[in-house]
Amino acid sequence: MRKEDKAQIIESMAAQLKETPNFYVADIEGLNAETTTKLRRACFEKEIKLVVVKNTLFFKALEMNQVADYEQFASVLKGSTAVMFCNTANAPARLIKEFGKDNGKPVLKGAMVQDCTYIGADNLETLVNIKSREELIGDIIGLLQSPVQNVISALTSQGGGKIAGIVKTLSEKE
Repeated sequence: MRKEDKAQIIESMAAQLKETPNFYVADIEGLNAETTTKLRRACFEKEIKLVVVKNTLFFKALEMNQVADYEQFASVLKGSTAVMFCNTANAPARLIKEFGKDNGKPVLKGAMVQDCTYIGADNLETLVNIKSREELIGDIIGLLQSPVQNVISALTSQGGGKIAGIVKTLSEKE
């Protein structure tokens, strides 16, 4: 490969890292063509960009972007490597877990999610349980609605007649 081609690949990966800061590094070595096609299709359906990379070029892209703790990836960037880019923090982890149950691969090598570095397959469960921005917003809204729903249900239920009567009595005393 020519030096100019390598520089172009490094620049395109660096641009992808800037655009999508969450990425997963996985081992897909040994998957046959049919299984790899299924994996690519599953990635496409979940809006995950799957790229097979040369380890040294990807490491240089990490270095070029000054990704925090990029040195930790040096230990896992060996053998066949695929990088999964996604805006949803836990989508690639869920895909790796589901697809890995049936096929044994992909295997998580490492990940950079929400500015935190995770190295090793033992972190997969942690990454699966990370909540996305939308899930966190839904949880907060649910927590805020809960007390209001309790008051409304107390006022509208049969026992709520007593509460409504007490409120009416208090307002009449003024």
